[in-house]
Amino acid sequence: MVHEPKGLNEECGVFGIWGNPNAASITHLGLHTLQHRGQEGAGIVGLTKEGMRRHYGLGLLSEVFTNTDQLRPLMGRAALGHVRYSTAGGRVLENIQPLLFRFSDESIALAHNGNLTNAISLRRELEDQGAIFQSTSDTEVLMHLIRRQVGKPWLVQLKTALNEVHGGFAFVLLTEHGLYAAVDPHGFRPMVVGVMPDGGYIVCSETAALDAVGADFVRDVQPGELITIDDAGLHLNHFTTDTTLAVCSMEYIYFARPDSDIHGINVHQARVRMGERLAKEQPAGADIVVGVPNSSLSAAIGYAKASGIPYEMGLVKSQYVARTFIQPTQALREKSVKMKLSVIKPVVAGKRIVLVDDSIVRGTTSKQIVKLLKEAGAAEVHLRIASPPLRFPCFYGIDFQTTSELFAANHTVPEMRDLLNVESLGFLSTQGLEDSIGLPTTAPNGGLCVAYFTGKYPTPLDDYESDLNKEVASLKVNVAEVSA
Repeated sequence: MVHEPKGLNEECGVFGIWGNPNAASITHLGLHTLQHRGQEGAGIVGLTKEGMRRHYGLGLLSEVFTNTDQLRPLMGRAALGHVRYSTAGGRVLENIQPLLFRFSDESIALAHNGNLTNAISLRRELEDQGAIFQSTSDTEVLMHLIRRQVGKPWLVQLKTALNEVHGGFAFVLLTEHGLYAAVDPHGFRPMVVGVMPDGGYIVCSETAALDAVGADFVRDVQPGELITIDDAGLHLNHFTTDTTLAVCSMEYIYFARPDSDIHGINVHQARVRMGERLAKEQPAGADIVVGVPNSSLSAAIGYAKASGIPYEMGLVKSQYVARTFIQPTQALREKSVKMKLSVIKPVVAGKRIVLVDDSIVRGTTSKQIVKLLKEAGAAEVHLRIASPPLRFPCFYGIDFQTTSELFAANHTVPEMRDLLNVESLGFLSTQGLEDSIGLPTTAPNGGLCVAYFTGKYPTPLDDYESDLNKEVASLKVNVAEVSA
């Protein structure tokens, strides 16, 4: 696209804590649990007796924090951490979060998961008014908007700024007087609140991180909410009440850990139900069911359970290789498939296999896995996908922003079947996805964002609208027709 959105989009993990003397160490542990959400950069800001201190860098958390000495200067009663996944063009040190701003009156740290759909136009306006940006991340836009509210109380400044940004966001800000968390009016990106038994409140991206540090779950941050945590405790507020729940369905399908709960729904159990529904909608005659490790294993268990076909571990994943979906270039994605997956040949040889995967994005991984299975002697491979075909880009914080890179946007299901060299190919329906997740809500689409499958976005797309329309019009496949 003309606007080069890849430098602005990210799927990240955020962890903040207030009111515990071991805040930095707890944050470090919590970020390890969220490492799957971002593997190209990490940082922690600690509120110490000497003020805000930051340690950050490129790479995995273990590469950025190589020894305990790096945590010691961050020790204090509050901390904010972030693990980041940047797309091509955005992997620069200046974009590593939390961003730390030092003003004459105070210091503020800011961490963000998501993408602002009007960041390009807002940044242009701010620069025209004299603003000087230090990063290429859309996250920095919020801080400029906050500081433009001269003379107003802090919460008014923050609420005003939050109402000026659009798109998907889960923001956490650490100041010298409190910790603040806000989720966009549709709740695209998850955020939860927990409490430590020995004192201190936590806000983070997934409940699994609460479990890892021994915190008790308190609540999900609801769309449009502004949470304040300070020495007086936890305070609930709103920056807007014009809200409609539309949680990113890819959180349940792929991103979130299976041991996390999002709005009361356990991710593993939701994936099992997706697999069960997939077996009913897309049956196949086969000898064994094999799941693609790791995020597809739950759906494969569900498929086997509902179909009566035995589940087998036909593929083994190396736990020391990062996800191919989160590799920043296509060349790296292709090379890393064989590094991370291997076949148990005696299990698959001569067998008719139902191969269950969570999604097909660019098609690279699926092609390689099918090839591996057939080279190992699989008689047939029937590919079943526990989500609908991804035919439209995401502008709320996931790394597919153009239709040109989406396999299902450029090919029909029969074409995909032939290109993948499988005997059959079937996807879960959008209704099946919504029913399987089963959020307790009356919101449209079962409280989910399913725009990547239907092309019906819950919000205006602002800076991306015109380019998306041009892309869709140029496609060989009529995505509107096949997504109906």
